[in-house]
Amino acid sequence: MALSQCPNPPKNLKARPKPFLPTNSPSYRTIIPQTLTPKKFPSMVISASSSPSTASGQPSHPLDVQTNTERKKELMNAIKASLSNCLSETHLHLTVPGLQSKTRGKVRDIYDGGDYLVLVTTDRQSAFDRVLASIPFKGQVLNETSLWWFSKTQHIISNAVVSSPDRNVTIAKKCSVFPVEFVVRGYVTGSTDTSLWTVYKKGIRNYCGNVLPDGMVKNQKLPANILTPTTKAADHDVPVTPEEIIQRGLMTQADYDEASKAALSLFEYGQRIALEHGLILVDTKYEFGKGSDGTVLLIDEVHTPDSSRYWVAHSYEERFQKGLEPENIDKEFLRLWFKDHCNPYEDEVLPAAPDELVSELAWRYILLYETITKSKLEIPLTKEPIHERISRNVSQSLSSLT
Repeated sequence: MALSQCPNPPKNLKARPKPFLPTNSPSYRTIIPQTLTPKKFPSMVISASSSPSTASGQPSHPLDVQTNTERKKELMNAIKASLSNCLSETHLHLTVPGLQSKTRGKVRDIYDGGDYLVLVTTDRQSAFDRVLASIPFKGQVLNETSLWWFSKTQHIISNAVVSSPDRNVTIAKKCSVFPVEFVVRGYVTGSTDTSLWTVYKKGIRNYCGNVLPDGMVKNQKLPANILTPTTKAADHDVPVTPEEIIQRGLMTQADYDEASKAALSLFEYGQRIALEHGLILVDTKYEFGKGSDGTVLLIDEVHTPDSSRYWVAHSYEERFQKGLEPENIDKEFLRLWFKDHCNPYEDEVLPAAPDELVSELAWRYILLYETITKSKLEIPLTKEPIHERISRNVSQSLSSLT
């Protein structure tokens, strides 16, 4: 079925007269990305502009770590010291008694632990449906970011989390995973083949059950958040309509209705929390499964820099009006770097990501975690190999669950 056609009644969207401007967001220092050239990447630096302060003299805006040069220096030193100690592969089925089969995903390695699943979030960096690099502390950031959001969103939907015995590990309930990713979007943007801007500029106006208005431009806010589900075909994502999901037996109507309602509610909640911290949650994806008791559960990850796109709120309007890309603290700049240096979809061998780019991305991941959670990421004090630490912690945890 062509993407420009949709058998189910579409949701009509009327164009807004002007783009979104967060009216209740505080002021921040300007973060200026360097110009992207064939040999550089957009490093985030601090301008000399002033920012409001509290009576104690501390910065009053949520992006405190960004203006705290000592904290950034501390983190960058730890990141550079860990470039050779990333978690790229795991083999827990060989080191942890009781673990059986291993399923290797783009970022997570999943082990069958009998009554439970052991999900290990590695430092692998994925984009364009392939692994691009390994990023220090990335697995820890993704795991702990998801755990924070899982805890905060239980009022919306239950999740599969049982425990987290290690910085990189979540032990979860087994469930039947729906073969659908629930992608929720608030803006017309993106650079991948399935991004909303890519399909919009091709003239497609009926997308996954949503009728899009004419006259929109890249990075503009949609009149309302929309759901654009995808399913897997070979090694890439394929957009599908809600009706196709039901017709193909991917989900029942009742399960789809519950999951889609939860996805939109999760996204709205995530946008509100992000804006309170000076960020715009632009788009994200959710995955759901069904527990043994028939309960629909939120699984995988929530609002991480891998599954989500974040922009800096205070500069969005000005940059949008000037036709500039929004300031971001997610992995979009990595995608853009690879697209500038190769064809990441077709080239068999890709260029190695420079250490400076890897370190910058690691810092951005930590920045996002600390901005959202208002807590410092705990950097491991020892240089113990990550795999050995995980093996020990998972072994102890599983023995206590049996």
